[in-house]
Amino acid sequence: MHPESQPKSPLKPQPESQPINADLDLDLDHISTLYRTYADDLDRVREKQRRLLAPPHSMKAQLDDIEAEITYLLLRGSRPETVVEIGTFHGWSTTWILQALRDNGTGHLHSYDITDNVVRGVPAQLARGHWTFTQGDARENLAKIPDTADFLFVDAAHSARFARWYLQHLFPRLTPGIPVCVHDVFHGRRALPFTEGAVVLRWLAERGTPYFTASRAHAPETYDRLRDVKRSLALGLSLRDSHDNPMIFFNLP
Repeated sequence: MHPESQPKSPLKPQPESQPINADLDLDLDHISTLYRTYADDLDRVREKQRRLLAPPHSMKAQLDDIEAEITYLLLRGSRPETVVEIGTFHGWSTTWILQALRDNGTGHLHSYDITDNVVRGVPAQLARGHWTFTQGDARENLAKIPDTADFLFVDAAHSARFARWYLQHLFPRLTPGIPVCVHDVFHGRRALPFTEGAVVLRWLAERGTPYFTASRAHAPETYDRLRDVKRSLALGLSLRDSHDNPMIFFNLP
């Protein structure tokens, strides 16, 4: 996605929001329970996704295994009717979302990206009846983004300007409390300054809103515990070699 064109003042250092705690619905115990509840379905979906990585599809994948699986599991658990995905690239996240909607037997995904690579990457039988794709900058298609969305997935431009745009213009249109996923926040122990992740974390901290992450760099104990859960369910074999899992998950304040 293109970054926002309007100039902004430099970011000032702010305290980061704290990882989500056990008193909230979106926590390690809840995610572990979802793994156990949907283990058989997840096992089948993982094999379908594995085939998309191999020829003749050879899909380029961005999400790492655990963050992709958590996205699928949260979709299964929350059973949204309207999902919005901003940033698709070749469709790896799109297919994970569509797998969940198909397994739920309900829901529609609205995806937005400046390129249409995803159209060629998503299998037609998976998309049929569950997917609408709009090509173009999401900022220029704000009116087309359904304000009835009850699940939001963001993996587009990772600039501070783009984050400020959706915090100011998109989030206020949506219903508070819906699950939100934002990718590429914690590739390291902290989010890099002047990035999307830094802006979103500051925004969450200002509102006292916690987040959940399985980032190996930022939350190694959480990452290790989920790996243990996966191994106990015979889901330990990796789909991808990357293990960063930098995504954060939170409920929209």
